[in-house]
Amino acid sequence: MKHNVQEDSNTKLSWYEIVSKYNHPSSLRGAWQIVNSVGPFLIVWYFMYQSLSVSYWLTILLSFIAAGFSVRIFIIFHDCGHGSFYKSRQWNKIVGSILGLFFFTPFWKWKISHDIHHQTVGNLDERGVGDVKTFTVKEYLKLPKSKRRFYKFYRHPLLMFPIGGLFIFLIQNRFSSKDRTVKEHLNVHLINLVMAAIIVGISLMIGFKAFILIELPILLIASAAGVSLFYIQHQFDDVQWERKESWDYKTMALKGSSYFKLPKILQWFTGNIGIHHIHHLSPKIPNYYLQKCLSENEEFHIKPITIKNSFKSLRLRLWDEDKNQIVSFKSLQSNEN
Repeated sequence: MKHNVQEDSNTKLSWYEIVSKYNHPSSLRGAWQIVNSVGPFLIVWYFMYQSLSVSYWLTILLSFIAAGFSVRIFIIFHDCGHGSFYKSRQWNKIVGSILGLFFFTPFWKWKISHDIHHQTVGNLDERGVGDVKTFTVKEYLKLPKSKRRFYKFYRHPLLMFPIGGLFIFLIQNRFSSKDRTVKEHLNVHLINLVMAAIIVGISLMIGFKAFILIELPILLIASAAGVSLFYIQHQFDDVQWERKESWDYKTMALKGSSYFKLPKILQWFTGNIGIHHIHHLSPKIPNYYLQKCLSENEEFHIKPITIKNSFKSLRLRLWDEDKNQIVSFKSLQSNEN
């Protein structure tokens, strides 16, 4: 974990010592989490197949449950990417690579991009990798009108969450950038081949149409939920972003990431990832210890975002460096004309 904290050594040691107490994965808890996530997902998937002969509305209803378990599986995959789900680096790689197949995601491609996100969150000079594209007000006003319209289109919730989520998992994840390592390129190609083999194998058993009718709504719901979670975790009223010279690790973890307080059932399905400020403070904390860390340490108690007030985040689109806050398009309508 990269540290660039502009604070005295005693304070740094204090918060680092606190989070270090929770940086110890439990093999038993990890195994049970896989059982109670992957097992129910496969069972619901099977019932979705059986429901096709009854009513597709029943299939759609079951897809919401399957999508919930899919999000939970993604959180385990996410922890493996941080090397926090198992003590063994090898087991994190193996399990992460296998679980990535559930949502068409190459382990190494995602890990590299997500690591960059953690190292640059809230840094206005290092935007663009593993985050939601966000212009500053000045950057936006310099764009030609056609590009402004495209940016508004891109940032619309109905496009960003369901369609954007599908694009990431089905298309974007099929390729790696030219500047990436040979290891990442090979991983992407290998995962593509393995997934193709799995899809062909399942389709031979139940039919390709049945596979699409089952898998597409799961992926659509799960990816929309995942992208919206990620959005709310980094685009909210009180978020803090800084230029590179003022950026520091602890501040950006606690003020550049939110605490999205969800109902207990949704917190379970999302693997506590709503406690995102602590996750950014220490990505080595397994998801099943995030709530414990929050509950036992008052210094990490920040103003939470609830489902009700999370909808306010949907109107936030641009960073205003003069006001030092994220703002809506409506706030600068007079400047656009």
